[in-house]
Amino acid sequence: MTLSTPQRAGILAILAIVMIATRVNHFAALPDASWAVFFVAGFYLRGSFRWAFPILMALAVLVDFFVITGQGIDFWSHYCVSVAYWFLIPAYLSMWLGGSVVRAFYRELGVRELGLVAITLVASVSVCYVLSNGSYYWLSDTWMTDGKLRSFGGWVENLGDWYLPYLRTSAIYVAIATALHAGTTLAARSLDGARATGIATRR
Repeated sequence: MTLSTPQRAGILAILAIVMIATRVNHFAALPDASWAVFFVAGFYLRGSFRWAFPILMALAVLVDFFVITGQGIDFWSHYCVSVAYWFLIPAYLSMWLGGSVVRAFYRELGVRELGLVAITLVASVSVCYVLSNGSYYWLSDTWMTDGKLRSFGGWVENLGDWYLPYLRTSAIYVAIATALHAGTTLAARSLDGARATGIATRR
């Protein structure tokens, strides 16, 4: 599967729109698709990491900036923006790498590929979650109220609070992307087959 430069740019634009539309409110009825966006980007834009990943990363920060400042809050004083905030770079990178792994082993539509997507997605989300949640728990003081103290047991409990919702959200979006990919691939095959039949008939 080789994509042209315009196709890559188009995919990046679509993913950017999805991120903007869902990231503006992390807890809206339409949940944040950022994790899935980086996973899907890793699959389609694997060879364009040097420009595609920085663009998506900058976009994520810009969305956060405009949402926070739009509430009349200084960006750097917001509780989400601490030293832990910058751990989103390696966290999102883990999602990108997950998609890249799927792309590296992708051959054609099949059960094997679906299994690979599922396993890689769970692994990527797990790493992303540990990095983002762990950095916030251990490095940010904004959540420590009422005399709370950090502990390994407290972190494990905190990890369990949001892991499944994040995994579920990412899985839903990736499933949608997978269905669209399968539909597009099958449609392209059908069109190629129709063209080949037409050419053979004219001969």
